[in-house]
Amino acid sequence: MYLTNLECAACERGHPPGRLHNLCESCGMPLLARYDLDAAGAALAKTSLATRPANLWRYRELLPVADPAAVVTLGEGYTPLLRADRLGARLGLANLYVKDEALNPTGTFKARGMAVAVSMARQLGATELAVPSAGNAGGALAAYAARAGLSAHVFMPRDTPRANVVECERAGARITLVDGLISDCARLVAEYCGNGGGFDVSTLREPYRVEGKKTMGFELAEQLGWRLPDVVVYPTGGGTGLVGMWKAFDELAQLGWIDGYRPRMVAVQADGCAPIVTAFLAGATHATEVVGATTVASGLRVPRAIGDFIMLDVLRRSGGTAIAVSDPELLAAVAELDRLEGIFPAPEGAACVPAVRKLVANGEIGADEIVVIFNTGSGLKYL
Repeated sequence: MYLTNLECAACERGHPPGRLHNLCESCGMPLLARYDLDAAGAALAKTSLATRPANLWRYRELLPVADPAAVVTLGEGYTPLLRADRLGARLGLANLYVKDEALNPTGTFKARGMAVAVSMARQLGATELAVPSAGNAGGALAAYAARAGLSAHVFMPRDTPRANVVECERAGARITLVDGLISDCARLVAEYCGNGGGFDVSTLREPYRVEGKKTMGFELAEQLGWRLPDVVVYPTGGGTGLVGMWKAFDELAQLGWIDGYRPRMVAVQADGCAPIVTAFLAGATHATEVVGATTVASGLRVPRAIGDFIMLDVLRRSGGTAIAVSDPELLAAVAELDRLEGIFPAPEGAACVPAVRKLVANGEIGADEIVVIFNTGSGLKYL
């Protein structure tokens, strides 16, 4: 609608948006969508959002899909932002919130990215889509591809939680189980798509999943009355949500809907797979791939992310940090969050609880600050 071009996040080379793209044709880094925000702002008044449906397409002028007939939706987005007073009291925080992404279709935040990516792929003429997945992205692709009438091929580690495999099967996706990690699956997807097998919709290897994820940032601002929290705590694997929210904040500021204030962004990883934490603490601009990565939180078992340099830049520019927690800590937090607030989180989201506990204890989060933790999916997916 108001999409003007795609811009490389590294070398800034422009790419035309009217055809399917994966990575930058010059340097092989992720592409980001850019908009005519002056025109979008003239067409979309902030006050008009109150009359729009409670899903991510309420921000349609700030999304890339030009043809309304191409939109593929299951009602994703506009998930609740819930006060967590009992958990907050236990952690020593007066203003703790949980953004509960478990209420998305397919039970996780992955629905947001796939809704927009599949819609754009459909608009641009793709017929088969492929993705490497630790579970939830595969389930989301399978569902949205089925909704769009497209074919999906999901490459998953063989030890992916069974619920995710069944979810893909029932939606009609073709599944390849791989003896290895998501990084091994990604190499097979690249080979498969390079041989004409389909279009690769891997994390940050196409430009539109991040556009779906950025709507979490739009919603945070809207649900908090067009101010941003002091701290955003986010479980980080591939990091599309972290990158997307920061992009959303920049776009909202350019529209004049928020001021220049930004939250401190916190990336949470599992200590058995913490490439971003290691790189952040070392002052590096890129992460080193983790060998033998292990964690029960399969969405955090991402040994290396192509958008690592973007994430690390966001953490540093925001004055934020990266922190790792252990599997026993995050598993205990699943029950803690459910008992105290009635929210049954996936272990990825639960990892935010011990992370916040540590950051409060060492003085990096103040007692009166507004803190938002993201539960990125439902614990039901792990039963």
